[in-house]
Parts: sequence; structure tokens; C-alpha cells
Amino acid sequence: MLPGTSVPGRACSRKGVLWVVGLLILISACASHRPIGAGSPRGEVHPPEAKIRTVAAGDTLYSIAWESGNDYRDLATWNDIPRPYLIKPGQKIRLSPPTQPEEVVRTRSEGPTVHVVKRGETLYRIGITHDLSAQDLARWNDISPPYTLRVGQRLLLVGPDAQSGRAAAGTQTPGKTSGKKADKPKRDATPRQGASTSNERVDWAWPADGSVIGRYGDDNNKGVEIAGRKGQPIRASGSGQVVYQGGGLRGYGQLIIIKHNATYLSAYAHCDRILVKEGDVVKRGQKIADMGSSGTDRTKLHFEIRRHGTPVNPLSYLPRK
Repeated sequence: MLPGTSVPGRACSRKGVLWVVGLLILISACASHRPIGAGSPRGEVHPPEAKIRTVAAGDTLYSIAWESGNDYRDLATWNDIPRPYLIKPGQKIRLSPPTQPEEVVRTRSEGPTVHVVKRGETLYRIGITHDLSAQDLARWNDISPPYTLRVGQRLLLVGPDAQSGRAAAGTQTPGKTSGKKADKPKRDATPRQGASTSNERVDWAWPADGSVIGRYGDDNNKGVEIAGRKGQPIRASGSGQVVYQGGGLRGYGQLIIIKHNATYLSAYAHCDRILVKEGDVVKRGQKIADMGSSGTDRTKLHFEIRRHGTPVNPLSYLPRK
């Protein structure tokens, strides 16, 4: 064979090998970049697992709701926890709704329908515990002012319509369907300033004397910071019941949470000496703690108000100075 010449068949064979190798490389590259869900039947993408919180000693449903940014009643519904929302260490609490919220039905989480009065209880305290107003309890149980109770007295926690099984006006009678899926329960829209219902209304007062050194929204601040001196009184901003006190929430130091009604909670952080305990009923202006610097770098009060679990600007609720 003369130099510089080639066999045509061998050249074609070499081209064929190169073409096959190139095709294999292309197939390999496509296989390594499968679309999301290609490994699931019919390309399904599985939803992420629900976020779960394990109850620790000292936790309450209110403190877990506060920490996770949820409404305590939502946590109660998602976890089927009845009033008065008692939890125990080691219990698993889901922090997000089920994947099919339209199938969630309030059952046992609605709680009892009768309360037996214990020593030291008042109509107001029983109402706070069960998310009811004292006025409703008095009306349903035919109790007149000054609303005196006796130990062992049985109080109805539901109105006449609920007792008789009648559906409230504008709602559908259970057991009858319209062929439509039930609408997901919605929170009431935020009322206009000064237009809240009697069950929502709180007569707010400043929780401490001092200048405001941090405002709502600054650096994601969920409340206001009030400067002061160590030992200065911290007072309840409104009447209510203490539903948490302790140091278990990171970033808050020694904290008090007060439930004012079914709508509003308030919180008092970085306390020094705490003067109340969980379950105590407090009055507006009552001293509940001494100001301190627990969990922070200076003496101050961090104060928050939450409506249905959502932080709101306290300066929109507190009286003008």
C-alpha cells in the first residue's frame, strides 16, 4: 500500500465507532438530568413532611403557638387538643395544617359543653379558659350580676342553639350536603379601628413607663422596646389570664404571655423577677414583673400584641402618650 493512502472500509468503521460513542455520552448526560418527579409514579412530587415540635417541660400550647407564629386554636385543631388546651412533655405537636385542610373537621377539639365550678374560680376566669365571654356564660346559665358562683355548680359552655342541635342562621344543617366541598374556615377580617366586637375589645394601657427605643417592623421587630431601669414595674397591658411564664422561648429571656380573650394575646419579655404564675387572672395595670435584661444586652421591656396569632403594631393599640 502506498504511503498516504487509506482503506475506505476502515475509515467508515472508525466513523461508526465515534458515532456510537457520541450517542452513549448523550444518553448518559440526559439520564443524569432527570426532571423532578421522574422517579415517582406518573411524575408525582411528594409533599414535604409536616413540621413537628416535641413538647418540653414548661411548654404550653400558647408558648408553642407564639414561638411558631401560629394561632393557638389552629394548633388545637390540627392536633385535636380540646379546651383548655393541656399538653404534656413528649407529646408531638404538628405546626402546619394537614395537606387536605378541607377534610379537617373540629371534633373533640371543640372541648366540653359543661364546666363544674372549682374553688376560687370566677365567671371571667372560666370564660378566658374556654374562649368565651363572661356575658355569654351569664346569659346561657341565667346568672345575674354580680355573677356569684358556688363550688360544684355546673355551667353550660354552649348556647341554646348548640344544645338543641339547631344550625346557626346562615349555616347548613350537619348531615345535609349541597354537593360542594366545605369551605375552609376563615378568620374574621381585621376590624376597622374602634369597630371591634365586645368579645374582642381590650382596654389597653402602657405596660411600663419609659421611652420607646425600638419600633414595630424595625429589623423585623415584632413589637416595641421600652427603655427603663432594673426593677422598674412591668404591668399587665390589659385584663386577662397568664397562659405562660418562663424562659423557654429563645430570644425572649424571662417571658410572660397573657391571654385577654379569644382574639388577643400580649407578651412581656426580658423580665427580671416574675410575680405571676400560669393560670393567674390579672387586671389591667396590675404589676406582673420587674424589668430586667434577661436574654438581652440592656435593661428594657420587649412588648408584643398578637391578634389571632399574628403580630400587630402595639402603637396602634396603646393610648397616645
